[in-house]
Amino acid sequence: MLHPDEGRLRQGLEAEDLMQSAPARSSGRSVYVREMFARIAPRYDAANRVLTAGLDEAWRRRAIRLLAPPPGGSVLDLCCGTGDVVFHLLRTDPAMRVTGIDFCPPMLELARQRAAGEARGSAEFVEGDVAELPFAQNAFDGATMAFSLRNVVDIDAVLTETLRVLRPGARFVNLDVGKPPNPLWRRLFNLYFYGVVPLLGGLVGGSRQAYSYLPSSLTHHPDAAHLRERFERAGFTHAEYVPLMGGAIAIHVGTKPT
Repeated sequence: MLHPDEGRLRQGLEAEDLMQSAPARSSGRSVYVREMFARIAPRYDAANRVLTAGLDEAWRRRAIRLLAPPPGGSVLDLCCGTGDVVFHLLRTDPAMRVTGIDFCPPMLELARQRAAGEARGSAEFVEGDVAELPFAQNAFDGATMAFSLRNVVDIDAVLTETLRVLRPGARFVNLDVGKPPNPLWRRLFNLYFYGVVPLLGGLVGGSRQAYSYLPSSLTHHPDAAHLRERFERAGFTHAEYVPLMGGAIAIHVGTKPT
């Protein structure tokens, strides 16, 4: 039987092998990840609810409270997927102007379909790269990102671009899976995240390959303290994080200097 860390390493190597063996049209990690999300888009929301026992909805609401955007403000949701955070924002304040950006067209199409049935507010969905945002400097009163930063190719580029498009004094709030500091809890969490998630995600989400990659993306992602340092290095002030579920989930907050 594999030690959890050995299993994590093996799955990380398997994920790298998957990326290396992707078809020639998939040039690089970003293309591989985009195609992977396109495959799981139809069942993505259902899989998230099952894998988190529905707790992901409460985590998103907590992140939005920390964002504290001004009434009727303009907010950008990075890697918006099917629009979960976007619609949470609009339920909080229907007068808010929310823009979601993602590089996966099938995810954006589902977000637009959901928007048609939403009773509150309106949202705009844009296809684009979060490391090269197609928006002007100082354009938004806040920015959010959920369960995606560990999948981007260049974390520092995303942080720098996010800082650029925020207005002075605006916050960026990032919600993602973390690395529990307690050794026993970390081992239990790893057993679930690297062992159960690929199996359960494959059944509910329709692609065991994708749900083997998603946990492995955490392997080389910085822990909460180091990610806070990356926020500071990018230029955010008052950078902090809130650990949830014993550090298995972390919400990072940074403010653009005034």
